[in-house]
This record gives sequence, C-alpha cells and structure tokens, in this order.
Amino acid sequence: MHMIRPCPICGASNRVPAKHLSDTGRCGSCKSALPPISEPIEVDAAAFAEITREAKVPVLVDFWASWCGPCRVAAPEVHELAREMAGRGLVLKVNTEEYPTLAAQFRVQSIPYFVLLRRGIIIAERTGVAPRAEMRRWFAMAA
Repeated sequence: MHMIRPCPICGASNRVPAKHLSDTGRCGSCKSALPPISEPIEVDAAAFAEITREAKVPVLVDFWASWCGPCRVAAPEVHELAREMAGRGLVLKVNTEEYPTLAAQFRVQSIPYFVLLRRGIIIAERTGVAPRAEMRRWFAMAA
C-alpha cells in the first residue's frame, strides 16, 4: 500500500510506501526533498494495519469521533504533537464511527483513546484527553 504525499515545491503527487512514511525522501518529479510528515494521518483499516506494522518509528493512534467533545478538545494537541514528532514518529487518526472493528480490536470503550505502537506492539495507552507532554514521554520510551 502507498500513501500519496504532495511535493511542497512543485505540487507533484508522490507514492510513498507505508514503511517509508517517516523518511524524508525526494520528489519523483522535481527531486526536491520531501519534508517529514508533520500532521495526523486519517487512516482506514488497511492503511492502519500496514503503517503500524511497517513504520520505522513509533506510531501514536488517536481513536476519535466527530460528535465527541473531548476529542475536539484533544485535536489541536494531537496536531501539534504530530508537528513536533515529524521524522521521529507518526500520528494516525481512526474515526471509530467509520471503523468500529478497529476500535473493537483495541477494546476501545471510551474516546478519545490514545495508543502508542512500535511495530504493532502497544507501548502505552490512555483513555481521555492526554497532555501533550505525556504523549511526548511515550515517544521517548518507544524510541
């Protein structure tokens, strides 16, 4: 499976395998460096499975829903954490309304629910809004 990453210089679409999402790489068109991903990635079940299995860096997963007030409160913190961890970690977002089987796989009872994975293995998890500093510590533990 490949993700599409736009080049910030020429706008070309670049197909990047899941295992290389944390790499910078180069644009296939203009050869400019592609910056590391610095925002949360909304994923479906197939992308989730491949990214969490293949990523070379720890992966924080935010299980959320659009109707969830605490999820909306957490969203800016999650986005900022993705920016801070660019190149050293990935942040995925799973909409529990669209992908309930993924939520069930992790026994999500309440949202927001955060889990940090390293090669598919749970390193840390938490239900409820998590302070960014705590999530940063999780990434440090998993490095």
